[in-house]
Amino acid sequence: MKIANIAELKNRLSAYLSLVEKGEEVEIRKRNVPIARVVPLRRKSSKPSRLGAGAGTVRICGNLTEPLIPREAWESLGQSR
Repeated sequence: MKIANIAELKNRLSAYLSLVEKGEEVEIRKRNVPIARVVPLRRKSSKPSRLGAGAGTVRICGNLTEPLIPREAWESLGQSR
């Protein structure tokens, strides 16, 4: 872990951020008293999702456009029984 006082951090911010990008942590101090730590963010997976990666893994049974319950059971149609 790198250590930087505030004045040094202000003068060399780009260099310290470059180190953080590479995975290193930087501790920031004020008058040699630690006050903060700059750490790299967790990166997302390097393997992006592929469109169609799950093709062939799902089986559809029946008609997807037909309701599962009979029309007579629909209360929202407003028909009286």
